[in-house]
Amino acid sequence: MFQLIGKTNIDFIGKRYIAFVISAILIVVGIASGIMIFVGKADLGIDFAGGVMIRGSFEKPVEVSDIRDVISEKAGLTDAQITEIQGEEVPENSYLIRSKMPDNAPTDSLLGDRVIAALQEGMPQNKFDIESIDDIGPAVGETLQEKARWAILLSLLGILAYIWIRFDFRFAVAATIATFHDVLAVLGVFFILQKEITLLVVTALLTLAGYSLTDTVVVYDRIRENLKLFRKRSSFKDTINTSINEVLSRTIITSLTSFLVILALLIFGGGVVRDFAWALFLGILVGTYSSMFVASPIIVEWENRAPKRLK
Repeated sequence: MFQLIGKTNIDFIGKRYIAFVISAILIVVGIASGIMIFVGKADLGIDFAGGVMIRGSFEKPVEVSDIRDVISEKAGLTDAQITEIQGEEVPENSYLIRSKMPDNAPTDSLLGDRVIAALQEGMPQNKFDIESIDDIGPAVGETLQEKARWAILLSLLGILAYIWIRFDFRFAVAATIATFHDVLAVLGVFFILQKEITLLVVTALLTLAGYSLTDTVVVYDRIRENLKLFRKRSSFKDTINTSINEVLSRTIITSLTSFLVILALLIFGGGVVRDFAWALFLGILVGTYSSMFVASPIIVEWENRAPKRLK
């Protein structure tokens, strides 16, 4: 089997307390960010806060600043985000217009008609052809928030059940803690960087939960095999260390391959999927770290405090 790096003998378990401190900080920041999102203090995207996203093209060239001024003056939306869209199959002068629902807007208010009317009134000589329009009211946004929370919670509970059935209860607990750790860490970084929390970001969080679990399962499989082989010849801690080192090359190759795909999304994906790609990028970094420094060391700590021989 091809190995990117040769045989290693890194003491991952010996550095677990340093990793626990780093992980504790990430988890605390993630929990604080989750609370801020829950009470509506975070920068929520139009999927959750309500708003409009319009994609279309102008008949004549126009500056982004002119579009923003017209929407601000005629529609009263001062925080509109305008992104120029370019590509071989994209019409010339194409733009993506996004704006959140104002705080004082009525519950049943939709912004699409207001933005279109503002463009027609402010630029009567420059026709705007609409390609797509997504208009989300505040009530729909609240429903999506609730469904997103349930989706993350149920997926993590499913992970707990899967690992428990396949391995052992302590493995299941460690894997679930590591998965929560990864999701909270990325959420915390996004909150600190003041990036929008959208449905795409939630999708990325669920994706990285699966990625992290896959990486952890690979390490757990090797641990289980080595526990049978070295039960009488090696300590529990040394067996865990050996197992992580044996799959280290595979982990690095998998992460690098995933990075290449994400890099393509960051370069060619455009502004619509950029936050999604950044969430995946951070998730792979954190997921790779947690499978070595969180999921496995937790099992070692559990064994030290409550020894249990695997059948």
